[in-house]
Amino acid sequence: MNNSIYHSEQQLYLTLFALSQKYPIAQAWLKKLPDWLAAIKNKERYAHAPYYESVVNKLPIAEPHSIDLNHRCVTVKVSLRQDDYRKSEALLKNLMPWRKGGFLIGDDEQSIHIDTEWRSDLKWDRVLPHIADLTGKRVLDVGGGSGYHGFRMVGAGASTVIVIDPSCLFYHQFMAIRHFLGDLKNSFNQSSIHFIPVGLEELPSGELFHTVFCMGVLYHRASPFDCLLQLKNQLLKNGELVLETLVVDGDENTVLVPKDRYAMMNNVYFLPSVAALTLWLEKAGFVDVRCVDLNITTHEEQRASEWMTYHSLSDFLDPNDDSKTVEGYPRPKRAVMIAKKP
Repeated sequence: MNNSIYHSEQQLYLTLFALSQKYPIAQAWLKKLPDWLAAIKNKERYAHAPYYESVVNKLPIAEPHSIDLNHRCVTVKVSLRQDDYRKSEALLKNLMPWRKGGFLIGDDEQSIHIDTEWRSDLKWDRVLPHIADLTGKRVLDVGGGSGYHGFRMVGAGASTVIVIDPSCLFYHQFMAIRHFLGDLKNSFNQSSIHFIPVGLEELPSGELFHTVFCMGVLYHRASPFDCLLQLKNQLLKNGELVLETLVVDGDENTVLVPKDRYAMMNNVYFLPSVAALTLWLEKAGFVDVRCVDLNITTHEEQRASEWMTYHSLSDFLDPNDDSKTVEGYPRPKRAVMIAKKP
């Protein structure tokens, strides 16, 4: 068995300890960290936790000889013996469904392509041209799933990325990918990316990050203003929020509240227009609010795959009119908003 989960958690402790020397709020994170990490392994809370952990622990030890975090698939060149290659692929498939990615692990002869439901690189390509330079910055990725965008943030130069997501499965997917990346360090010889299995509302309130990403989260919040304020509280003065969320067409008074489900999702609460979302952000205290991208979700970007075999976008749309969801609402459209904390 490898000890990659233990090593990753150890590096997280060391990173937070280093931050606490300059930023007292990191001490509050350190105090909570043991409980956060214990909770995700509690089989009474997460029945699959011991199994997921065993999957990661069984991955073969192999040192990467090349890493590319700027490719559309997070790419790790690593030589695997034939039996280790087959074992790794089987183990990684035991962590299905894979939602965000993709990932490419192996070498030219035998590579494991984790072809996720979302082509997350397409979203990243829409976001990257509009955000502040991440070089040397501390970044928080809220609801980061398996960590794909967090790895791309490291590729864009971030010194420290902390991904948060309360999902037990996503935590272990991240640990599986992190296992193959080996000792991924920043320019200060510190581990550059970490995963904390908590929701935004559990974080101590305090200024720590230059940039906060929140992509695909806001519409799942019953109280969007609380969410926006929590995001703002994590930012340093003049820090940047990158918010990506579902929107609808309309003026500043337009907000869709689905009666039951939206695109077969039962936890969608508010879908504002861009104009309404701009007002929300300004009311929450952000400045320089702007919409930098509008995009209608396509079958190229979201689809079922060998690594995510459940229903996906094609099942969520009206079979007779793909401009609508199966419930009759407008087809998913996503906006990227950029805002500053004054």
